[in-house]
Amino acid sequence: MKYSNDKRIVVTLDAGGTNFVFSAIQANTEMVTPIRYATNPDKLERCLGAIKDGFHSVFAKLEEAPVAISFAFPGPADYQNGIIGDLPNFPSFRGGVALKAMLEEEFNVPVFINNDGSLFAYGEALAGRLPEINQKLLKSGSTKQFKNLLGVTLGTGFGGGAVIDQRLLVGDNGCGGDVWVFRNKKYPECIVEESVSIRAVKRVYRERSGETTTLSPEDIFLIAEGQKEGNREAAIHSFRELGEMAGDTIGQANTIIDGLIVVGGGLSGAGKYIIPALVNELNSSIMMLDGQKFPRSQARAYDLTDSVQLEMFLKGSPTEIVIPGTSKTVPYDAEKKTGVITSAIGASKAIALGAYAFALNQIDNQI
Repeated sequence: MKYSNDKRIVVTLDAGGTNFVFSAIQANTEMVTPIRYATNPDKLERCLGAIKDGFHSVFAKLEEAPVAISFAFPGPADYQNGIIGDLPNFPSFRGGVALKAMLEEEFNVPVFINNDGSLFAYGEALAGRLPEINQKLLKSGSTKQFKNLLGVTLGTGFGGGAVIDQRLLVGDNGCGGDVWVFRNKKYPECIVEESVSIRAVKRVYRERSGETTTLSPEDIFLIAEGQKEGNREAAIHSFRELGEMAGDTIGQANTIIDGLIVVGGGLSGAGKYIIPALVNELNSSIMMLDGQKFPRSQARAYDLTDSVQLEMFLKGSPTEIVIPGTSKTVPYDAEKKTGVITSAIGASKAIALGAYAFALNQIDNQI
């Protein structure tokens, strides 16, 4: 895994709406016990003070000086210049806050800020599922290797990021890999996030069950599992519909990216219902005006959380074809394929590893 033997230290931050969680990473390993500070999102001085104090606390625990600060922060933002814009969960940031410049003045190290979906994808590409799946393909004798990855997070919203040839797609406007604003398959006038989010699971359960009480996604999952009283069919459907709607967007995005698909975030815990529906959507058909049908994606999608499909994915359809005019052969597998799998390390760790790798990559490219 890239940077797994690198001795440089990068200080990180997991910026949530309630707490800031600070840490430090060296060689893809967390070095300190995470430190938490309240965000105070409606009081700018307290909020910025908490960010400074949190980083100072981590710096004080390190025996060696870090080479950078790198972390995810909610958008909208100008990530390249480190300016955070108007955030619904941080009302005190109205008008924009030059967070990168402030921290570089305070700590005299380079500071890198990114979207959490982008860093999730980068962490999974360099130190998560992508190298793991590639290793399994090698062990199985396959010649297939993945360099591209589409990472999505399912939670309060629908986050996303893309890695192309193991390079993070940032985009000219810092929007590379964004998926939340794609058109909604079920409600074409709306963004897809209305059907791929915590609020969507709760809404669909209410619609299907006829219940007026507000349950959490955790409650709805327990109902789906038969461990809590409620409308089980409605509970299962709420997660399957989310998978279908996410699959429609992922199918469009991965037509361009053409890579492995990794799913994380809080709702991915219901992956047993979400992933099969997502894969089914990826493998669905699309039509021409004359009625002819063909697969909506050139690459067949496999559910890598399913042991049978994982084995089929790893085995492939290898054959040998003869080189014209000779008796020699070359290996050939005509199947185009992709895999869908949930994160093994979790979104928070993947984001931290992505932040670590991004900082070191930027530093190395500047030398």
